[in-house]
Amino acid sequence: MISRKILLPVVLIALAAGSCVTGKKYNTLNDRSYMLMAERDSLKAENIWLSMSNRELTTKLAQLTEETARLKTELEKVQSDLTQSRDEYGRLTTRYEELQKAQAEMAAGRAEETQRLLADLRQTQTELQQREDLMRDLEMNLDTKKAALEELTYELERRNVRLAELEKMLDAQQKAVKALKDKVSDALFGFENNGLTVTTKNGQVYVSMDDKLLFRTGSYEIDANGRAALRKLGALLEKNTDVTVTIEGHTDDVPYRAAPGQQILDNWDLSVKRSTTVIRVLTQDTHINPKRLVASGRSEYMPVDPNKTPDARQKNRRTEIILTPDLTALYKILERY
Repeated sequence: MISRKILLPVVLIALAAGSCVTGKKYNTLNDRSYMLMAERDSLKAENIWLSMSNRELTTKLAQLTEETARLKTELEKVQSDLTQSRDEYGRLTTRYEELQKAQAEMAAGRAEETQRLLADLRQTQTELQQREDLMRDLEMNLDTKKAALEELTYELERRNVRLAELEKMLDAQQKAVKALKDKVSDALFGFENNGLTVTTKNGQVYVSMDDKLLFRTGSYEIDANGRAALRKLGALLEKNTDVTVTIEGHTDDVPYRAAPGQQILDNWDLSVKRSTTVIRVLTQDTHINPKRLVASGRSEYMPVDPNKTPDARQKNRRTEIILTPDLTALYKILERY
C-alpha cells in the first residue's frame, strides 16, 4: 500500500490567548511545527513513491496483457488440434465400423488389422483426452490471468485518482503561497532589498528583516523605519485571515551583557523580546486575531552564516516573520485515505 508522507508546510496555530507565549507552550508549538514539517516531507516522498508505483503497475499491466495474448494464441492452437483430433477420431471410428462389418463378412484373416486399428483408436482417444485436459488448464490459467489483470487495472486507476488529487492540492498550495508572497512584496514595496527580503521556503512565505531596519545592537526597541514596514504588513495580514503568523527573533553569537537592573538576561531573552515587540507593532491599530500569532526566540542557534566575521554576525541578527497559508482543505483530502 501507499506510504502516507508527502512534504507539507508547517502550520503553527498559536494556543496563547494573549500577546506572549510561555516557554512550555512555545516548545509544544515548536514540536508541532517539526511534526507537521515531517508529515509534509513524508507526503512529498509519498507523491514520488506513488509516481514510481504507477510506473511499476503500468509495466506489470503491459506484461499481463502480453501474457494474456500469448495464452489466447496457445488456446486457439490447442482448440485447432482438438478439432483435428476429433476429426481423426471420427474417421477412425468410421473405419473401425467398416472393418467390423468386413470382419463379420470375411470371418478370419482380418484380426491383426482390427487389433492394430483398435490400438490406434485407443491411442487417439488418449491423445484427445490429454489435449482436452490441456485446454481446460489453459482456460483456467487464462481466467486467473484475467482476474489478476482486472485487479491491477482497478488498483492503478485508484492510485491515479489519489495521485491526481494530491498533485492538484499541492499545485493549489504552491499557487496560494506565490499569491501571498506577491501580496507581501507589493505591500512592502520600497523596503524590500533595503534591510528586508521576501522569500518562499517549505510552502511558507518568509519576511526577513535585519537589525539595520528594526533594532539597534542589544536593543529591542523598533525604529521608525521598521515600524512603518511592520504596519504595512499588519494591514495586509488583517485582510488575509487564513494566514498563521510566526515571528522568530535571531541574534548573533556575541553574549548579551545586561546592564544593572535590566530584565534581559541573555540572547534567548533578547530574541524573544524582539519577537513580542514585533507582534505589538503588527497588532497596533489592526484587528488581527491574537490566536494567529506566535512569538518565538531562536537566540544565536540558527545562523544564516556560521562565520565569526562582523558581516556574518550582522546577517544573523535578524527577525523573520513566517507566513503559513491555511492547509485545512489538503488535510481533509488526506484524511479520506
